[in-house]
Amino acid sequence: MAVPSDEGERLQKVLARVGIGSRRACEDLIAEGRVTVDGEVAVLGRRVDVETALIELDGAPIGVRPDLVHYLLNKPAGVVTTADDPQGRPTVVGLVPAEPRVFPVGRLDVDTEGLLLLTNDGELAHRLTHPSFGVEKEYVAELEGSPSRAALRRLREGVELDDGTTAPARAALLEPSVVRLTVHEGRNRQVRRMCDAVGHPVVRLIRTRIGPLADRSLAPGAWRELTGDEVRSLQRAVAGPGSGAGA
Repeated sequence: MAVPSDEGERLQKVLARVGIGSRRACEDLIAEGRVTVDGEVAVLGRRVDVETALIELDGAPIGVRPDLVHYLLNKPAGVVTTADDPQGRPTVVGLVPAEPRVFPVGRLDVDTEGLLLLTNDGELAHRLTHPSFGVEKEYVAELEGSPSRAALRRLREGVELDDGTTAPARAALLEPSVVRLTVHEGRNRQVRRMCDAVGHPVVRLIRTRIGPLADRSLAPGAWRELTGDEVRSLQRAVAGPGSGAGA
């Protein structure tokens, strides 16, 4: 819902503050009809309430609330992907700052390691986890035994699981017992179940990429804030249908 014309902040000022471009460049984006507010094409002079407005550029959501944070964590094995744990195990939320309160985007099994996003940006988190946006996740899996060409082909073409056949994936053999798998469905324990189904159970599993995000320098248990460019790359990855962005 539009705020009264004399309330809120000017849209081009909001966009410039979050790093979309200079105020003049943001005015041009608005004039070109590339910016929407709550689903409506914005016009120059539009004012918005940054606490409630859904602002999109080329179909990609732009987080404009001043309190938004986006953390990238390298989750160690043995840490659970929840805010608290009845069994008293360490949690991913306990590894990042307590304020503002954040939540994990998707989940990794307790034994799985690697990259995990935590944020209070609900719209971006929803799009990153919704199957319709097909955001890729890349894993490196150490397996029991060495998969054959036929096993790799099954992983690539789709594996029959109890909840249906998996979508085509990318699979590459890095070492005799190490495979890099790229999937975009996000089913529960999907990579482990796929590898089980082709006869090579997972010994160790590490997530190495989330959409455009990767960071080989982040130590286990360490976290960092995403840069503005990284946040925008995620926003582009989950741009809405028809925006021209790669989803």
